[in-house]
Amino acid sequence: MDLSNPPVDPWWAVIGPDEGESIWQPLPSRGYVTLKLTPDSMPYDNFTSGIQILSPGCHVREHGHSRNHELGFIYAGHGEIEIEGHKYDVEPGATVLFGRYARHVIRNTGTEDLCLFWVFMPPGLEHWFRGIGRERQPGEAMPDAFPRPDDVGELMAQQRFVPPRSAEESAD
Repeated sequence: MDLSNPPVDPWWAVIGPDEGESIWQPLPSRGYVTLKLTPDSMPYDNFTSGIQILSPGCHVREHGHSRNHELGFIYAGHGEIEIEGHKYDVEPGATVLFGRYARHVIRNTGTEDLCLFWVFMPPGLEHWFRGIGRERQPGEAMPDAFPRPDDVGELMAQQRFVPPRSAEESAD
């Protein structure tokens, strides 16, 4: 077999604003996540990407990732990102990289939705969102607040999350 000239099949994707698997998020995040590209929907297995919409006053609880890097881009809204105790105000156009083991919190401190595009390398975050959330259809009203599932600790261990520093964050 001649590997000096391997076959190349072009592949691309254009994904509309309401396209992708969409999942309502439990407290304290609320809002929703839409998975845009995952190994299930593309021929690449080294990343997952999507958007997360956080309602005003909501947040993503403190956590880190022991085997993944997470790149985020704020495209609407205002908030605060805390990484290892350091706080940063964010607004549209802000980019942030959460490296391995960097515990972080994302808070919507504004009066409108905080909208974040993220890329997770290697993939896996899609399994977390599916495990804690509920299916969402574009355009449907936000459901009443709901808690994370009882087996959230098992899901965190499976995803190799770095736990929060405080018991208070664990209970969120």
